[in-house]
Amino acid sequence: MDNPIGAWADDYRPQFLSILRIVTALLFLVHGTSKILGWPETSMSFPPPWTLFWIAGMLELVGGFLLLFGLLSRPVAFLLSGEMAIAYWMIHAPDSIFPVINRGEAAVLFCFVFLYIVFAGPGPWSVDEALRRKRIADGPDGYYESGRMIADER
Repeated sequence: MDNPIGAWADDYRPQFLSILRIVTALLFLVHGTSKILGWPETSMSFPPPWTLFWIAGMLELVGGFLLLFGLLSRPVAFLLSGEMAIAYWMIHAPDSIFPVINRGEAAVLFCFVFLYIVFAGPGPWSVDEALRRKRIADGPDGYYESGRMIADER
């Protein structure tokens, strides 16, 4: 027997996956703009180039932007999940193993939301999905699939 309780929500699952990705990307993007662009300015703004915090800020800025639009979502989410795991164990965990004590809740949540996006995909409201639909619509005679691109390059 089907479970009618909450079944209505199944109809909106794909759209809410996109909403989860978009909101998470916006929150993550602000960490990058804060570090790299100084907006909003925090104690971590403007780290010296090529330091650990600068690299993290660049990942947050570029990765957050790509995830916001859902472009290259799965590989970007995988990379950002790893960044957050490293951030937790290098920055937060030395103070305490417990996130509530070491203030690492955001790193843990970002890590697992990004990991979820790796497996669930970006949702229907994404550039990745639009490109996938275009490839399906073009079929085997599409520009890339037909070999025309290779022939055009000669």
